[in-house]
Amino acid sequence: MIIDIHTHVFPSHIRKNRQDFFACEPDFAALYRDPASKMIGAEELIRNMDREGIDKSVVFGFPWQHYENFRSHNDYILDAVERHKDRLIGFVSLSPLAKGAAREIERCLEAGCAGIGEIAYYTTSLNQISCENFKTIADAALHYRVPIMLHTNETIGHCYPGKSTTTIKELYDFLSCFPQNRFILAHWGGGIFFYHLMKKQVKKILHNAWFDTAASPYLYDNDIYQVAIKILGPQRILFGSDFPLIKPGRYFKEMKEAGLTQAAMKKICGQNAATLLHPASK
Repeated sequence: MIIDIHTHVFPSHIRKNRQDFFACEPDFAALYRDPASKMIGAEELIRNMDREGIDKSVVFGFPWQHYENFRSHNDYILDAVERHKDRLIGFVSLSPLAKGAAREIERCLEAGCAGIGEIAYYTTSLNQISCENFKTIADAALHYRVPIMLHTNETIGHCYPGKSTTTIKELYDFLSCFPQNRFILAHWGGGIFFYHLMKKQVKKILHNAWFDTAASPYLYDNDIYQVAIKILGPQRILFGSDFPLIKPGRYFKEMKEAGLTQAAMKKICGQNAATLLHPASK
């Protein structure tokens, strides 16, 4: 089974009127002000899954600041999952700093969401977010035994919309506050997994972290797959396409070109996600 851990879908009222949200949602404006930044609905995602052989996709919205925005978007996710129970897995998404965030997370997890995310700080950084601010979200994830997907990125190299200023040190300090929580670190964790080679402390801090491949074709050479497997093992890597940013087939092509074994590809492309989303203890 192939599971895409990282996809975005938007309801039609946002897709058709994106400009109406720019003034009050700076993070959204940072990513979607450019008309070329594509937004799709759940039905288009399903059609592409059928074309590219994806069995299931994790879907989420956007880390909105305002209640009416994250509420309506999460409702859309819940409805899409209800209509496509065998294909879609929903995560609840909002800004952790939003008023009513804790209540909304509880509402959506009670309604069947399988995780929290993608949580992102596009126009701020984690050094501005105290662990105490995030504690209610972390506690909810522990209570419902679900993972948290956190947007991360490298801070060097070319600029692009949504590239945050959070450093590896800030991310490391943040993760150290929540050792029991399971985190999916998007976009290869911004490269933090390289430090898993260190002999002290880092392995312990990262023991509950998984790393998705979202946007990898835009960011890294194919060699990153073999390097990551050598450092982490294939069991800590999750296929995520960031669709509609990039189609899944491009990732599969790069994995094959990188020389991944069939066993490693099966783990990365589905088995790991199935285990993470449906632990035996749940």
